[in-house]
Amino acid sequence: MVNNRIGRVEDTNGPQAWFESLPIITRYWFSATFVITCMGNTGTLNIKSLIFQWGPLKDNFEVWRLLTPFLYLGKFELSTLIGLYFLQEYSKRYELSSGYNTGAGGGTADYVFLLLFGMALTLLSYPLLTGFLMPIFGTTLTYHVLYIWSKRNPTVQVSVWGFPIAALWLPFVLIALSFLMGNFPTDMIHGCAIGHTYYFLVDVVPLVYGKDILHTPQFLINYFGIGVYIPPTAAPPRAPAANTGGTAWNTPGTVNPPQDNNGLRRRNTGGYNWGGSGQVLGSQ
Repeated sequence: MVNNRIGRVEDTNGPQAWFESLPIITRYWFSATFVITCMGNTGTLNIKSLIFQWGPLKDNFEVWRLLTPFLYLGKFELSTLIGLYFLQEYSKRYELSSGYNTGAGGGTADYVFLLLFGMALTLLSYPLLTGFLMPIFGTTLTYHVLYIWSKRNPTVQVSVWGFPIAALWLPFVLIALSFLMGNFPTDMIHGCAIGHTYYFLVDVVPLVYGKDILHTPQFLINYFGIGVYIPPTAAPPRAPAANTGGTAWNTPGTVNPPQDNNGLRRRNTGGYNWGGSGQVLGSQ
């Protein structure tokens, strides 16, 4: 007799439902990292073609080397599985929360900008650390996001091996554990340093110096809109909401306009003003 209680892939609590529950940027980032890491380890892709090397990039125009180092986590081992878990868990947490507002209301466009900032600074700083870092940056980018999330949510309780700690201390605890396990987590430290640079420019500089340094590029805002991105097939159009100038709040392929416009006042130049001198970006 067949047991009808056996779960299927498409069940509510199955892998497909979990995957579809991931926010859009996390879903694509996790999927690409999982596929590239598997292909690199099974020999489908030559690992040497995935890593960052300036020579082939410059001489042979192998532009994919600007991206694939961030999508490869290394050879199959326990740390790789842990890395995949941290990637989806803290990318999801950041993307689903109200992130730092650098022009798009703390939404998807701002998160993409955060990732691009981390990737650019990783590539720029790597030549200074070639003796300490492997030319693969999947862990670096993951800890870039994890560190910023921990600064954004310092009092949230997380668990490390069953012990609850405040999120503020999570990056440092993970680095300390890596040291205790006999590793030298240069890539983790590198990611945290890049994350702290982003945090300093977005959160500290406006508060202390009254200047907005980092702005999400307009092309990202044009594509993803303000707030959380709604893919074209996510929902049918709905009637325009009040005070939106006739724009449908849930039009597929667009985003909901922010409900609180205090931090998104347009400048005459077409940019955004985050509330004037001294206001912390992304503050609630």
